[in-house]
Amino acid sequence: MSTVRIVRDAQNEAQVHPHGATLTSWKVDNQELSFVSKNAVYDGKKAIRGGIPIVFPNFGPWDLGPQHGFARTSLWKVAKEPTVESGSAVAAFELEDSEQTRAMWNNRFKLTYTVIVGDHQMETNLDIKNTGDTSFDFTTLLHTYFRVEDVTKTTVDGLKGCKVFDKVHKETRTEDRDLVKISSETDAVYETTSQVHHITGGPNGKTFTVTKKNLPDTVVWNPWAEKAKAMSDFGDDEYPYMICVEAGHVASRCKLDPQQTYSCGQTISIKD
Repeated sequence: MSTVRIVRDAQNEAQVHPHGATLTSWKVDNQELSFVSKNAVYDGKKAIRGGIPIVFPNFGPWDLGPQHGFARTSLWKVAKEPTVESGSAVAAFELEDSEQTRAMWNNRFKLTYTVIVGDHQMETNLDIKNTGDTSFDFTTLLHTYFRVEDVTKTTVDGLKGCKVFDKVHKETRTEDRDLVKISSETDAVYETTSQVHHITGGPNGKTFTVTKKNLPDTVVWNPWAEKAKAMSDFGDDEYPYMICVEAGHVASRCKLDPQQTYSCGQTISIKD
């Protein structure tokens, strides 16, 4: 199962693995910006640890199936081979319901995931279509892993004043920091966040800008030392060099009527 290279030019490219349609690389000026663990498993069963796994139809533990749903562990087909159009490289991937998915979650759907590589930026867009004749609800999220030089010096904005559920300490509070920093295990679900986040401390001191589309919530995650050691597909020494800032629709469930489509996504850019 080979990855799909989406190449705009010598300075901008991405790679997507058909398992989960997981983005496993984004390079700008030959610098890798996406974090994928050196211990990530590519067995076609386990979710790939890093990049951008796609969470659907459920964020978190799920009574009907695997945590974070089945999209990130399903084999997607290439719906559009990489092409360069209007100055950007574009590829698309599709996942439709199957006997296996309907055994867990008895709904008919079609997911279309489009990756667009531009100049110093990348879009990852997800269209969720209800192809059945009954409504369903879901939660979804782009579980984006960013590569950083030192997570303790990294900051994330656009979260102040938001209601946050701290999954580590199992408490709900209001975020009072202008800039969120990481100094311990972090697993925080922020509701109704800013449409734009800036993440400082990227490779060579660069800043990521994330612009969300129809994804009202944001999750911030870092496993820290103890949890990293407990994860077989994550290196014990890797947690200082990554942060997950995840655009999602997770604080409430989204209802989708028959033959309707929910379109969402994010644009990530990088600058000094």
